[in-house]
Formats: sequence, structure tokens, C-alpha cells
Amino acid sequence: MAEFNKDDYLNDLPDADDLAAGAAKSSAAGSAASTADSAKAEQPSSAPSAEGAGATNAATEGATEGKPAAKEEQAGKAEDSDAKDASADDTLTPLGKAKKEAADYLEALQRERAEFVNYRNRAQREQERFRQHGIIDVLTALLPALDDIDRIREHSEMDDSFKAVAAKIDKAFEKFGVEKFGEKGEEFDPTKHEAILHKPDDSTDKDTVDTVVEAGYRIGDRVIRAARVVVASPKN
Repeated sequence: MAEFNKDDYLNDLPDADDLAAGAAKSSAAGSAASTADSAKAEQPSSAPSAEGAGATNAATEGATEGKPAAKEEQAGKAEDSDAKDASADDTLTPLGKAKKEAADYLEALQRERAEFVNYRNRAQREQERFRQHGIIDVLTALLPALDDIDRIREHSEMDDSFKAVAAKIDKAFEKFGVEKFGEKGEEFDPTKHEAILHKPDDSTDKDTVDTVVEAGYRIGDRVIRAARVVVASPKN
């Protein structure tokens, strides 16, 4: 048996400072473990809040997307209609597609032709109206001269040169559709005669033109100027 040595035994014992440092390390490790456990315990409580926020955002987005839903539905219907037409065309044979295309072109051509005919007729009516307005303006300006020519014809002799000029003027107005009216002996018509004087006459049983003071002029059914006449009326 080995001999006990007191000095060796005391040297093998741990120092007090080493014991204190070890205790401090053990305490720090325990605190760190406790802090980690506390963090793990608190983490699940924050997760539901994140999920709730996600649900709230989803609900908000759904409400925002609900407004254009009607427009998207209409667009979808239009696309379905186009898809049906396209599918109907796909079922046609090449000859059927050609016939359908020809029918579409024919319909468009007929529509364009009808619009052109309406435009042409409207343009012709406007052109004729402007033409008549021009003739009326010229005739109205020349009425005093035409009245003078009629008075010369009635009350005096006209030489050949003056007769030729008067005849050319009459033919020019006839060319443009101007008709001269008003003759002695015809029945008085208030729609085309303007009575400047009425005189009793035993020889007539109705109002009759006795004297034409100024001839009347018209274009078609339109009276430019009524004939100014003296009317012979039956006695009462």
C-alpha cells in the first residue's frame, strides 16, 4: 500500500477561483437556455396574427375585384359569341367558307350602293333647287324690261330687229322652264291672277280676265309672279 502524502493531496484539489468561474459559466448557460425557451414559447402567438392579416388582405382584394366582375362577365360573353362564330366557320367546308365570304361581300356592296343612290338623289335635288333659285333671281331682275317689251308689242309697231331680240329673250326663258301666262278672256284664278280692278260686265256670268296689265311667270308649279289683271265681273 502506497504511503499517503498530504502535500500531493492538497495540490490535486481545485482552486477556489476555478470553482467560481465554473459556477458563473453554468449560470450563463442556464440563462441563455431559458431565454431561448421563452422565445420559442412566444413565437406561435405571433403566427396567428400574420395569418389573420393575410385573411384580411384577401377579403379586401376580393371586394376590390368584385366591381369589374360584371365587365369581365360581359367580355367573356362576347368572347364566347366570337368563339361560337369561329367554331361555326371551322365546321364549314372550303366551298362553304367561300360562299359565306361572297355573301358577306355582296351584302356590304348592296349597302354601299344604296347609300350612294340616296346621296346621288339628294345631290340632284339640291342642284335643281339651286338652279331654280338662280333662274328666279335673273327673271326677277329682268321683269321690268320684259314688261316694257310687252307694252311695246301691244301699243306700237316693232321693227324686225327689235322683234328678233324679244323672241330670243322669250326662247331663252323657255329653255330654262320659265312659262309666261295671262291672257284676255280666260277665267280669273286667284292662285295665279292678281286683280288690280274689278268692273261690272253684263256679258259675262263669271269673273273673267278683261285686261292683262302685267303678264305672270312661273317655273313648273311655282308662280314667280302672278299676272296683274283687270277683272270683268257679272252684275248682281
